[in-house]
Amino acid sequence: MAHQILSKTTVYNAYAFSVENLHVKLPDDRERDYNLVRHSDSVTIIPMDSDGNIWFVTQFRMGCERVLLELPAGTIDDGETPLDCALREVREETGMAAGQMTHLGSIYLAPGYSSELNHIFLATELYPAPLEMDEDEFLNVERYPANEALLLAQQVRLQDSKSLAALYLASGKLPG
Repeated sequence: MAHQILSKTTVYNAYAFSVENLHVKLPDDRERDYNLVRHSDSVTIIPMDSDGNIWFVTQFRMGCERVLLELPAGTIDDGETPLDCALREVREETGMAAGQMTHLGSIYLAPGYSSELNHIFLATELYPAPLEMDEDEFLNVERYPANEALLLAQQVRLQDSKSLAALYLASGKLPG
């Protein structure tokens, strides 16, 4: 027997997500409530230039109350495909467009309490084509050779889970 969702009630709505209360019947016939963050899907991009450098951004993150080093990423807008979002976000966050965008896979960021599915792309053949950043974004761009990017992960200097997962998925496609 599987879990069965008996009812869903939205208890909070925000810009990129809502919170639902789910009343669930468990496999052993007991019932209980769960909270679910219903979040828009998102993308993470690994921008790699012709010199084999990976472009990262640093930005303040409210959840940990500190600046994190991470790969460019963003939330998919209504009516936008993951590819369209990745093409837009890499330009907004790094000022570079991708001549080639390769989908590496998709991961759930926190499936215990969130519906958000993150689509990971490798962006290559980069060229300057900036778009204006979101009004609440204050980013700095940093570049690291691909082999150093993997070391950042191993040394726990890179603590953003979507960036770690993206580098893992790309590890066989990166130089060094």
